[in-house]
Amino acid sequence: MSEFRTASSAGPEEAVPDAPTTPASPGSWDTRSEEVLSDAALTAGAAGSDARAGSRAADVPAVKGKARRPGGRRGAVDPVKALMHRHRELCERAVDPLEIAAGLEAHGVTDRTAARFRHRDVFSLAEEMYARAERDDESASGASGGSSASALSQSAAQAAGPRGPVGWAAFALLPGAGCALAGVAALDLTSGSAKLFAGVLGALAVGVALRVALRQGPLRVFGRQVPATRAWTGFLLAYALIGEGLLDGVLSGGPDGPWPLHTAPLLGLALAVAPAAWCARVFAVQSARTLAVSRGLDDFAAAVRPLLCGVFAVFLAVLTGLLLASGAVLGEGTRGVGPAVALGALLLLARLLEVHGFPDAGALMLGAACAAQTLALATALGGRLPGFGFLSAPVEGVASAWGPGAVPVLICGGAAAVLLAHAMRRLTRASAHAEVAR
Repeated sequence: MSEFRTASSAGPEEAVPDAPTTPASPGSWDTRSEEVLSDAALTAGAAGSDARAGSRAADVPAVKGKARRPGGRRGAVDPVKALMHRHRELCERAVDPLEIAAGLEAHGVTDRTAARFRHRDVFSLAEEMYARAERDDESASGASGGSSASALSQSAAQAAGPRGPVGWAAFALLPGAGCALAGVAALDLTSGSAKLFAGVLGALAVGVALRVALRQGPLRVFGRQVPATRAWTGFLLAYALIGEGLLDGVLSGGPDGPWPLHTAPLLGLALAVAPAAWCARVFAVQSARTLAVSRGLDDFAAAVRPLLCGVFAVFLAVLTGLLLASGAVLGEGTRGVGPAVALGALLLLARLLEVHGFPDAGALMLGAACAAQTLALATALGGRLPGFGFLSAPVEGVASAWGPGAVPVLICGGAAAVLLAHAMRRLTRASAHAEVAR
């Protein structure tokens, strides 16, 4: 009893620190309120558990005369409203809750973090943020009813998948038709200087057709692009045409004249633009539908992984068939099929990553493949110098065991494997499909 009287008679400077006091700043927002809504409290993944949320609520003293519910939301402290303030631009420009969910996931908000805001997952948190951003000035009852209808309508619209440009399938057939008519036919029917002239015209025609196909179909890139990607792609296609014959001639002591050109791989790759666009379209549509019905980020990633693997496997199977058919028609047999399959896999994965907002990884792997193939040719030539035979030993070993075509298979296949592992991480995120679904 004496201790209680002593504490009661103490001066202001000796007051109990946890006693209710006048806020230090104007209004009801004081330092303790800032601690409740600090950046660490809003974004930390570990704060998603109910136990830690309850302990933080217990540390904040209750208002005199009012009972405070453990873990409840105070009128002056609204975590969801604070989160909306931090992502104000995202909430203002969002056209559906799925775009907000993708943006939150891109900023590191997970399902565990959503539990801090009393939501079971990021998608339900995004629905509340979308409804409150559009109807913040309306009554609570009208906002709740309107948000449910808006969310249902937006989910139904997204379930239909993203809209594609009209006539994209016809544009996707242009590279194959241009390569068959202007390139292959001209090279096989001409000779001498006319053959060189026809080859240049055919390359230009195929380049224009490929540019039109990539700009008008599912392979179109809306975001940032890496300009060097075009140069790396052109080098790899040129190597598919002349690289294997040049490397074979260098390793055999030549070349003693013009080395053979392999036009079947280029024809097969040009024809494969159409199935590549179809695979990209299927992946975008099915991912958008999965995003519309998913209730968690982990569920969405688990559903998209087999979809990506299936689309990739279908493309490889179709590409292999086109390459075999091209070789049979042009009389080249199965030569160059392995390197072209590896190159096609690398180009498709790089383009998918670029379409969905990750262009750097594809450009890096394409550049690495170009550097590795250039290094292989350089070491093969350098090994012919006296005392430098060790330089060409790795390339000669691979070529003698599996043929000169094994060098681009190992290079492009290794780069494609790295890109596939990277795509499994990037393309299974909800943020990777926000713009495509929109």
